[in-house]
Amino acid sequence: MGIFSIFSKEKKEDLDQGLSRSRENLVSRLSRALVGRSTIDDDFLDELEEILVTSDVGVGTTLRIIERLQQRVSRDKYLGSGELNRILKEEVVALLAENADGLSGDDDQPAPGEPYVIMVVGVNGVGKTTTIGKLAYKFRMAGKSVVLGAADTFRAAAVDQLVIWSERAGVPVITQGMGADPASVAFDTLTAARNRQADVVIIDTAGRLHNKVGLMNELSKIRRVMQKVVPTAPHEVLLVLDASTGQNAVEQARQFTAATEVNALALTKLDGTAKGGVVIGISDEFKVPVKYIGVGEKIGDLQVFDRQSFVDSLFS
Repeated sequence: MGIFSIFSKEKKEDLDQGLSRSRENLVSRLSRALVGRSTIDDDFLDELEEILVTSDVGVGTTLRIIERLQQRVSRDKYLGSGELNRILKEEVVALLAENADGLSGDDDQPAPGEPYVIMVVGVNGVGKTTTIGKLAYKFRMAGKSVVLGAADTFRAAAVDQLVIWSERAGVPVITQGMGADPASVAFDTLTAARNRQADVVIIDTAGRLHNKVGLMNELSKIRRVMQKVVPTAPHEVLLVLDASTGQNAVEQARQFTAATEVNALALTKLDGTAKGGVVIGISDEFKVPVKYIGVGEKIGDLQVFDRQSFVDSLFS
């Protein structure tokens, strides 16, 4: 049983509320497109394609969804417009399921007595530090001991912000201050976590895209140094993206997946945007599972991503 099975089922009403703007945008346009139609025909699929693309699902993912719908129409011979919502949700869930390998956290588990290590990456301003704090709180509320590492030493504010969030979450943080070697901070953090027999370590990293080579070198160094303490670390490289930026988030995902071995995604600020479709597009394009979504500002508003609940809330 993986470490993430400790999390209880999220409240559906919180998800519904967090996705309200995206849902209103998407469902209202689908409803208008269906007016006066008795079947799902080519004209409707063309209109659906435009709706999905402009909802930041992405062109490639939209075409795959349309192709799946066309296959359903062909196979089932007749599908009325009243069935669209059901089959659309089924096909989107199936698409997300194809990228769900490792979502449970059962793969690449740490050895007994060693902590589960999460290295968090993402540009400044996407909610990276906030996500770390909320995730630490989530683990602590589930009974796990957590240690944070302030390895984003490029900005003094980044260290200060992580200290504030560690206090809110009620977990310790290891810091060396601005300008310190990020890899050294990571080493100290994992050493402290092992000495304290902590369950989880979350390492913050520099939130800048200076260039791919520099980013890769820095993250690779942090990885190598961590492995001197915990040979299998990091068990998770979590990329945090701001869903409200739409296609800009897609470009950030492209940069980071090229620079390091991202194996999980967190999409933040979904409650403040109508661009919730970007969650589907990013997961599909980069074949990386979405693990967390942010649907509010409170410390408990980070949810473990459940594809069925997400699609139900988005399209209902």
